[in-house]
Amino acid sequence: MKVVRIYLRVSTDEQDLTRQVAIVDNARAAGCYVAGIYREKASGARADRPELLRMISDLQVGEIVVAEKIDRLSRLPLAEAEQLVASIRDKGAKLSVPGIVDLSDLAAEAQGVAKIVLESIQNMLLKLALQMARDDYEDRRERQRQGVELAKCAGKYLGRQADTAMHTRIIALRSSGHSITKTAKLAGCSESQVKRVWSMRGN
Repeated sequence: MKVVRIYLRVSTDEQDLTRQVAIVDNARAAGCYVAGIYREKASGARADRPELLRMISDLQVGEIVVAEKIDRLSRLPLAEAEQLVASIRDKGAKLSVPGIVDLSDLAAEAQGVAKIVLESIQNMLLKLALQMARDDYEDRRERQRQGVELAKCAGKYLGRQADTAMHTRIIALRSSGHSITKTAKLAGCSESQVKRVWSMRGN
């Protein structure tokens, strides 16, 4: 039986992980044992994601990391993305991501030139996917920057609007004595957001 660890990620607190949960059902339906599910709300352009690091730490030899798409796992610059993949492979695990052909089983059985060719193709496909994920991230940021500039020129840019209900909830929880970690869990947001809102209270 294949053992998998599933990584689910969205970029912001406003996004929802629900759509990606189907991956868990699909893995179980395929006869896999799900050893862990790691849910994260953080940018894929950051390497210091707590749940990602916890997943890598938990990995055992022969296990498989499953993600919805390669950009759920990484939007890092290519060199850092390759380091991330290497840290997974160093644990004796491998990736299973839609859109990337998995030649690892064929490569393991092959010998000589055939083995070298299969491994090279696998690495090339993975590198291409990682770079495309990064390019998409950069393109999105550039379009966002251009949109802001156009709105400013038109006098329509108001800046990012605060979630007042979330801010009120955070301040109430912290004021009642809850820790930053507990507040983040109860409010359904990140610890960094709790710290930011708490530091801005009264401003």
